[in-house]
Amino acid sequence: MRDDKPLWIPSRASVEASPIFAFMQKCNRDFGLSLSSYGELHGWSVAERAKFWTSVWEFCGVKGERGERVLVDDEIMLDARFFPDATLNFAENLLSGEGGGDAIIFRGEDKAEDRWSWDRLHEQVSKLQQAMRAEGIVSGDRVAAMMPNVPETVAFMLAAASIGAIWSSCSPDFGEQG
Repeated sequence: MRDDKPLWIPSRASVEASPIFAFMQKCNRDFGLSLSSYGELHGWSVAERAKFWTSVWEFCGVKGERGERVLVDDEIMLDARFFPDATLNFAENLLSGEGGGDAIIFRGEDKAEDRWSWDRLHEQVSKLQQAMRAEGIVSGDRVAAMMPNVPETVAFMLAAASIGAIWSSCSPDFGEQG
């Protein structure tokens, strides 16, 4: 039996408090549009890909240099490249939070629990980054670890990425063959 009736429809107030609504309003202001629904936003995003993705970059506060070109080779979608001249650091963007709020909430299979604030995460990443640099790790180097899925592993990945190193990890759960 198929029922097309939605299980839930958000209130107008809830819709207007959503990030996608704020983004749609930004696009309306920036480009003189009158988008009022997700369907209209989607249609505009397909018709005006360069404008859409430029707006996404700005709205999301991506840290980095966007470069001059927004979209190249757009005649065939599989060949299209967005921001081909952009440079950014993955870790810098992931570490954009600050303060005592939760950056990581961890719950392990063994019932272990931990919370890392943005400040704690920044501190740990900084220490690990300094240690890696002291060992001579530079951009383009490979850093691999066999570590469990815990906050410390996230901090190691962010430290490696912040330097520009390539990170790879494998959980000890995979055993020797991992």
